[in-house]
Amino acid sequence: MLPVLAVLAAAVLFGTTGTSQALGPDDATPFAIGAVRLVIGGTGLAAIALTLAARHRRTSTAPRPALDRSALLLMATTGLCLALYQPLFFLGTERNGVAVGTVIALGSAPVLAGLLEWLLTRRLPSRAWMAATALATGGVVLLAFGGAAGATAGTDPVGLLGSLGAGASFAVIANAQRRLMDAGWDPFTVAGSMGAGAAACGILMLPFVTLTWLGTPSGVVMALWLGIATIAIAYTLFTWGLQRLTAATAATLTLAEPLTAGILGVALLGERLSSLALAGLTVLAAGLVLLAWGSRAPRDPQPYAVEG
Repeated sequence: MLPVLAVLAAAVLFGTTGTSQALGPDDATPFAIGAVRLVIGGTGLAAIALTLAARHRRTSTAPRPALDRSALLLMATTGLCLALYQPLFFLGTERNGVAVGTVIALGSAPVLAGLLEWLLTRRLPSRAWMAATALATGGVVLLAFGGAAGATAGTDPVGLLGSLGAGASFAVIANAQRRLMDAGWDPFTVAGSMGAGAAACGILMLPFVTLTWLGTPSGVVMALWLGIATIAIAYTLFTWGLQRLTAATAATLTLAEPLTAGILGVALLGERLSSLALAGLTVLAAGLVLLAWGSRAPRDPQPYAVEG
């Protein structure tokens, strides 16, 4: 149950992102926020995770796996996908609106993670995962469309591809991390490598953004929270929980993110939710409870099929 709670805690931190941005400076663009968030968060994640990884190596008797081409590629992939997620996500919300873009990105992530895991393992996800994912995804749809009642939803194909790309990025992260850990890498080394790669990508983005908003107290607070809480701490918790969960289960548990975002929107931003949105929150919560209950059994320690 602790791994489930760790991933849920990470999802709650992820869910504070939108509220933090809404309470931050008005002149901070999504691309600029994303770049600063990656630099601060990626650096913090690498520092925390690699420190814990060094401590783990001192106490572990298991041999460290070889840093071969496959491991390097998977580690680089996690960092790149973490960096790609944000511009793709914001592209989707810019073209199709926050409601539709968020639904497609967050709703597609667990489905894509499960499908990708099935392709890699040649095994279908559990029935509990299928039922919980159906409930949780349905809840996200109800929440988004209920919250956007009376608005015209966009269907821009470029925005649609952006949102699907964001969902796919998260699905790849979950599966790549899971495969690295199945190869013998400890979860903190996996998380640290992702943070270092994401920070490097963020540094490359900085020359192309305006950072005047960082000169204000609200800008500094927002940047530190988004970097340290929603990346450094959140992804450390997520990766630790992932070591005992399937990628599909972990991705579905992160649907607690829109649940958190909805609650914060009502409590802190004064947003009013329709009856349909409230029903979505209830259905989403039911799906997460079902998944947490169905994930009590330990995962298969060797889920990836061996090519013969």
